[in-house]
Amino acid sequence: MFDWKEQKTKEIRLIDLDLKSHITSKILPHVQTPGQYLGSEVNIVRKNHGDVRGKLCLAFPDAYTIGMSHHGLQVLYSLMNRRDDWACERAFTPWLDMEQALRDHGLPLYSLETFTPLDQFDVVGFSLQYEVCSTNVLTMLDLGRIPLRCENRTARDPLVIAGGPCTQNPEPFAPFFDMLVTGDGEPSLPVICDLWLELREAEGRLFTGTAGRQQRESILAEMAKQVPYGYVPRFYKPEYSEGRFQTLAPTRPDVPETIEPCVISDLEGIPLPTKPIVPFVECVHDRIAIEIMRGCPWQCRFCQSTVIKRPLRIRSVDTIVEGALESYRSTGFNEISILSLSTSDYPHFEELVLRLKDVFRPLGVNVSVPSLRVNEQLRSVAELLGNERRASLTLAPEVARDDMREQIRKKIKNEDLYEGCRNAFKHNYQAVKLYFMCGLPGEREVDLDGIIEMAETIAGIGKEVRGRNAKVTASVSNFVPKAHTPYQWNAMQHREYFEWAHQYLHSRRTVRSVTVKCHETETSLLEGVLSRGDRRVADATELVWKRGGRMDSWSENFNAQRWWKAISDTGIDIEKTVHEPYDIGDRLPWDHVNVKYGRAFLEKEQTRSVVQLDAMANVT
Repeated sequence: MFDWKEQKTKEIRLIDLDLKSHITSKILPHVQTPGQYLGSEVNIVRKNHGDVRGKLCLAFPDAYTIGMSHHGLQVLYSLMNRRDDWACERAFTPWLDMEQALRDHGLPLYSLETFTPLDQFDVVGFSLQYEVCSTNVLTMLDLGRIPLRCENRTARDPLVIAGGPCTQNPEPFAPFFDMLVTGDGEPSLPVICDLWLELREAEGRLFTGTAGRQQRESILAEMAKQVPYGYVPRFYKPEYSEGRFQTLAPTRPDVPETIEPCVISDLEGIPLPTKPIVPFVECVHDRIAIEIMRGCPWQCRFCQSTVIKRPLRIRSVDTIVEGALESYRSTGFNEISILSLSTSDYPHFEELVLRLKDVFRPLGVNVSVPSLRVNEQLRSVAELLGNERRASLTLAPEVARDDMREQIRKKIKNEDLYEGCRNAFKHNYQAVKLYFMCGLPGEREVDLDGIIEMAETIAGIGKEVRGRNAKVTASVSNFVPKAHTPYQWNAMQHREYFEWAHQYLHSRRTVRSVTVKCHETETSLLEGVLSRGDRRVADATELVWKRGGRMDSWSENFNAQRWWKAISDTGIDIEKTVHEPYDIGDRLPWDHVNVKYGRAFLEKEQTRSVVQLDAMANVT
């Protein structure tokens, strides 16, 4: 039997002290927020690489303040570090000043735990949460001294994998990853990491150059055969006709035609991360996050998450409360957030909230619920939660008219929403934030009017309760038809429509305490290209990156014209990619990735949607 401890060369240093010394003395005094590049936070796990079989770096392609607020990162970090034979560390996209400093000094991107360069890990795993962060992936690979494209890597390079919602259409990312994984990460990540080591160890000597590339291809072919939820793009060839994707054909007979999602059947059996890392710098969310439920009982037609997170799975009240208390003891955070796609649909919601209040109110810890559903329960949720901190209530009605709600399958009632807001104002809430969408199939002026009417009605309810108009923010996003939703065949609205709709919404506002915030049109259009495109989009992404594209999800860095020029230069037809609908029988760029219930369910829902749209067309 292979004894990895005897065969592995011992590393005598726990941290690369030379690299850390140079970083801390020569670079960090000259960059913004240097604490995000230091590591050593509370609850980090640091292992000697000589004492483990494998090394994994979780790479989050965004700033530290965003990545450290992502619950999934903490989950996978805790999961892998429970194992004695693996060391799991973290890396984030450095801000522009830090990237330039690393390049000026000829230094690599490194992990925060041990200052190990990314190319010295066995596996580098990315979390793809937002398509517009795609250039950050290339920044991290390049700074980490890993070839950008999988075809240029050898058996000695790390396995580069990715998971997250963006892998539901993996094609725009395909050339940059050895494997893209769909479904739940807790079962899939350990299997993939172990298999990679096993297959590399079986090779004995690992090569560079042409021999090393061939060796890597052979290993990846075996992984593609053994991992049903892992998509290895190099073994699939896309075909195009008249500027549009036609089909994706396997280039080997021994790889699967379609990819199945990895699904946890028992969420209760997956341990909560009860020692989350506590950042040194202020992050977007400085709090304990506890996932209470995975999946959603509803089937809104616009929502990708409700499709890809099926089936519905819950944790018990005891597990949640015990996990939250242990997390508090190990962090000292003064807020606990209970997470799911629709938290108030948790079947034991009232019992859970009362238990959490009993335990944490004496400790001065607030309990927050960020994803409340508008239903009858909302009428009493403000009283149930309490609010000593005068927070705001956040709700997502998405649309404001009943017939459009029927169209998108979001079955809520305005009277529940208004009564819930009334009770919130009675219990010291001072503001309400509402999330809407603009550009949905069949949208009419009256739907836009309804957004303003709803926001101003709630402001008026605040005046009835508190003596002055409540602050209400209507946050309006631009609808992007996402993969694996019933709307995936629909076209996205054009730039001109969104600009008109935004102006129209602002012009209809009459109450000063109501604020309308519309998502930036150019960013939404780019999200449409990146989420609905095919493999050719990767060429445009790389061209944007080479021309200086960095941190595009941050408005101060986003350069729309650079993207549109690169997309044009690579021959991508935006009209066909984003603004032309698909016929229901067309092959879609993401059809090789399966979801629960499958395409037949989506086709049925889309057909029903079309019938309803016809009925709505003449309604004013």
